[in-house]
Amino acid sequence: MQRVQLNQYDNSWYIPGGSALKRLLWYYTNAVIFKTALFPFSGLKVALLRLFGAAVGRHVVIKPSANIKYPWHLTIGNEVWIGEGVWIDNLTTVNIGNNVCLSQQALLITGNHNYTKVAFDLMVQPITLHNGVWIGAQAVVTGGVTCGEHSVLTLRSVATKDLLPFGIYSGHPAEWVKERVITD
Repeated sequence: MQRVQLNQYDNSWYIPGGSALKRLLWYYTNAVIFKTALFPFSGLKVALLRLFGAAVGRHVVIKPSANIKYPWHLTIGNEVWIGEGVWIDNLTTVNIGNNVCLSQQALLITGNHNYTKVAFDLMVQPITLHNGVWIGAQAVVTGGVTCGEHSVLTLRSVATKDLLPFGIYSGHPAEWVKERVITD
């Protein structure tokens, strides 16, 4: 029977983008401005994300203690709320549509490891959140998942498969609960 051998791990195929200097500058910018509660100003954060290559729409709110791996792999639409402690671990593209809410400590994670391989190979897959999506507090969206328009992932749930438009999903793994009805 084979065993995992982490000394055989090799992710040399993975290219995170940006130069080594850009990644280093982002690392410190993220640590000092984003991951702290000392800078609650969304305008500064949006400007810095754009400076580092993110496409960011209008009226985006980024609360304190957000953590973003690589802004050059990030697209954010208009009227988006990113709550306290949100972690966007985007080793590859994360596309966030308009009017999306990422509640406190939500996690979007595009990277994982292949536990069936001896070398525990790195795997990366994009995430797409279409318009009107709500990711609840401490909920997790894994790589390869697309959340359809106006879908909801409830508190502490884990999306490992696509969420259908207007669906409300809950659990670990998340399962369809009911249709989301939006009224005035």
